Amino acid sequence: MRKLYSLVMRGAQPLLRSKLRRRGAAEPGYLVAVDERFGRYDQPATPGALWIHAVSLGETRAAGILLAALRERDPALRVLLTHGTATGREEGSRLLREGDQQAWLPWDTPHAVARFLAHFRPAAGVLMETEVWPNLADACEREGVPLLLANARLSEQSLRKTLRLQRLSRAAYGSLGAVWAQTQADAQRLGRAGAQVSGVYGNLKFDAEPDAALLQQGRDWRARSAAPVIMFASSREGEEAELLRILAAQRELSGAGFARRATDGEAAAARWLLVPRHPQRFDEVAQLAQQAGFRVARRSAWGAGGPPDADLWIGDSLGEMPLYYGLADVALLGGSFLPLGGQNLIEAAACGCPVVMGPHTFNFAEAAERAQAEGGAVRVATMEEGVRAAQALVADPARRGEVVANATRFAQAHRGAAAKTADAILALLRRQGRRLTS
Repeated sequence: MRKLYSLVMRGAQPLLRSKLRRRGAAEPGYLVAVDERFGRYDQPATPGALWIHAVSLGETRAAGILLAALRERDPALRVLLTHGTATGREEGSRLLREGDQQAWLPWDTPHAVARFLAHFRPAAGVLMETEVWPNLADACEREGVPLLLANARLSEQSLRKTLRLQRLSRAAYGSLGAVWAQTQADAQRLGRAGAQVSGVYGNLKFDAEPDAALLQQGRDWRARSAAPVIMFASSREGEEAELLRILAAQRELSGAGFARRATDGEAAAARWLLVPRHPQRFDEVAQLAQQAGFRVARRSAWGAGGPPDADLWIGDSLGEMPLYYGLADVALLGGSFLPLGGQNLIEAAACGCPVVMGPHTFNFAEAAERAQAEGGAVRVATMEEGVRAAQALVADPARRGEVVANATRFAQAHRGAAAKTADAILALLRRQGRRLTS
């Protein structure tokens, strides 16, 4: 089965190059060091480093939390960071210290993976969350490189896909040296996929500390706004168009003198802040808003004075989510209003920003359910209900204050995964006699 899979992966390489060219037109980061995607590396390597693979932005941020805990225990630690997306690689570059390295993880063909391992010769590999590839797992097992899965999660939807290919996937999961799951439900699903789960440590993202300066800047800007601010956080394709349709309809009704409640006028006056999940869509979302008749002001043009007068603000920057959450009174959760699995709501809670989420949160199921159960998030069935729920919160300061307090308690109550995971990684390597480059 793996031989057939390898043939398919080799045959797909021209398609991968074509995809990288297309993505690179919008995000030039995809055109950086393309040959690394195929296991060809020019940069000198430092054998014996701890290799951490974080495919995209969210996983890289989780890796940064884990890396901070590892460096607290071993300040001289040297790491190799690998990624799969341009945003992940850009974020990862901020984590590097002298002696560290960064590269693309190669496409999962036997020869590319073999060249990667032969070039870098890592002491061990830590995969973040979900990135288990059959040829990579097989090569690490044959080369004696311990492969670990940290902050591991597996949704029910992903498990079904995995089980359909279990002749291929079971060996990959079974070869992992250790798996540390986020939740008991994740642990059970990972076990069904073939993994031996070593512990349930929680979600590393609870241990993130929002950038205090960015958070305060956002709050300062919010204090200068007479109108409440509602944010659509990490919105995805299809969701923005639906939101803009609802807001345009509300504006039309309000202009005609219709209101369902006494608070509708205040809620309709709220400023909206859209922060798209993917940077290659910033221009597209701004154009959608303008075509819907909204006056738009983009973050990239705000300057030091903060957001100018406009109907709608676009957060077209990376690494500034604490600023946006500080600016917002409440946030809709992107990816949850279409069947996309939702985005991470933990950062919003840590910033004290209440979240309204749609029905689709399977990528972060337990965190979403806990936040709702503990009163730190509100669940709705549709986008229109989400808009109404957010507007109701900004129109009711007392109720909003309750949700803020609950969200803050929720974020604080589930910390500790970083310390547990870092201790487990270093203990496992010591037991195996592995020495990391220092």
